[in-house]
Amino acid sequence: MAELCVDQIRSFRLRNHHLDAVYKSTDMEMLAGACGMLNTPPGAWETAMYNRAPECGLADMEQHLYGDKTLLQAWSLRGVPALFPVPLSPVFLSALVPVGDEPWIYTHGMAGAMDFLKMDSNTLLETLKQVMTRLDDTTIVSKVTLDKTLAEWMLPLLPADKRDLWNQPSMYGSPDKQTVGGAVVSFLLRPCAFSGLVVFGKRSGISPTFTSYKNWTGQMLKADENASKQLVHSYLHCYGPSNVDGFVNWLGCSGKQGRRLWNMVSEEMEPVTLAGKKSFILSDDREMLFSPPSFDREIILLGGHDPYLDQRDRAVLQPDPTLQKQIWRLVANPGAVVYRGEVAGIWTSKKKGKGMEIQMKLWKEIHRRQGLLELAEEYAGFRQQKLAGIDLQ
Repeated sequence: MAELCVDQIRSFRLRNHHLDAVYKSTDMEMLAGACGMLNTPPGAWETAMYNRAPECGLADMEQHLYGDKTLLQAWSLRGVPALFPVPLSPVFLSALVPVGDEPWIYTHGMAGAMDFLKMDSNTLLETLKQVMTRLDDTTIVSKVTLDKTLAEWMLPLLPADKRDLWNQPSMYGSPDKQTVGGAVVSFLLRPCAFSGLVVFGKRSGISPTFTSYKNWTGQMLKADENASKQLVHSYLHCYGPSNVDGFVNWLGCSGKQGRRLWNMVSEEMEPVTLAGKKSFILSDDREMLFSPPSFDREIILLGGHDPYLDQRDRAVLQPDPTLQKQIWRLVANPGAVVYRGEVAGIWTSKKKGKGMEIQMKLWKEIHRRQGLLELAEEYAGFRQQKLAGIDLQ
């Protein structure tokens, strides 16, 4: 098996995440379609898009998402909101639907509600799907209202002896704001999203809105027999070399479902090694991966939840386990100072007066420090703020 060096992998992944060059706003569909752009916390996708196409402003992004509707936001990978091109909806939605006895990972947490109701998740999901079609001609503002409204729509379809239990205070989180039924709906929205029954609409102030795929795009979500393979291709093209465990972890699905998807593409893969460990790449990517590393964009200030940082083998980005803990935290990841593909430091921003203050912490010497200052000022401008100060440690 061929042996790779870490610089080859970093260069390969930068290129396929479209961080190797500066792209144009007209490339937004291609950029979002590489592997999807997760949007948690809200606004994460905007920073990710900006880092690939700096000329693309917030208004341009809103136009693509809400005006032209060339992009779509829906619950996708790992059950979190993601942005992707509408034509790739089968890849980032329907390909995630389990087959046969493959379990729904996203519904495991509702066991307490099912025990309380003495009902099974499949029955509840099918009942919810019956009322979801009402979103075809309506839009609901806020997630809380969505859960509550759908739970109310389901109530008449439930057995009479379950309705009082359905309206009891939730055993999760906020019993003063949520019923058992609302909690059940919240868990089941991810499976519904993968079937195109619910997507995000245009924001209303600070609140998200929700409607159906059909209402938002004007068409039904159509099945595509190649979508499952495309999903694996997207992963290996952006995060290869890798293995099935990395794929399952990235996707957030069950091991059984992940192995089925992975095996659909096994004949298109070949093994390679890194530091003596076996991984796999797409055979079509071999020439690009083994070409000499290239880092035309040496320094990039990535947002804390950029797709490039979503690599399962984190040692490729930063080999020091202690420093890894500063990059990937349980909550509120900082931004990453990426130098030639390696995370060489972290950065954060905060409002100060009428501007933005940025703090950077570097772990290795970067000769083009002036470039860091310019990137910080440009990012503040993208967020429509003035750079009030920068603290470079």
